[in-house]
Amino acid sequence: MSECKECYSSNNRITPLLKPRECLENHIQYICGTCGRCICINKDERRGLQRWNFPFKTLEIAKLYLRTAEVSTKIPCGIYEITDSKGRKSYKIFKNVEELNVYLCKNKQKSCTQMKPVFQGDKYEKFQNAQVRRLTTEEVENYLLEQKNKNL
Repeated sequence: MSECKECYSSNNRITPLLKPRECLENHIQYICGTCGRCICINKDERRGLQRWNFPFKTLEIAKLYLRTAEVSTKIPCGIYEITDSKGRKSYKIFKNVEELNVYLCKNKQKSCTQMKPVFQGDKYEKFQNAQVRRLTTEEVENYLLEQKNKNL
């Protein structure tokens, strides 16, 4: 399968990556209107942040959550490569370079060499068949079965 034009993934059952059953049963999902992939768009109760606000280990993982950032902000967001003082790289999604600068000012031990996105969609587009909601029990079971079958 080629990369989905809506959610940037070539695997329509790759997410959730961690604790898939728990996430699908208990969190609000963005359901891609093009390929049907579920992406957690739930807000973390403790920190008040959505999953896309957290750092990711790889660009590929960050791309899996980029669509939820775009849907939440209604603009094309970018993924930026962040390096900490020990040289470790992570990838974070920001609305724009101004938001990145605010983050860097608050986190002096981190830097962004390029100061531009390493990946960004062309424009924000609303897709007609996309949904944001909790899944039914039957949908969770079907999705998990399809995810298991895809990973065999």
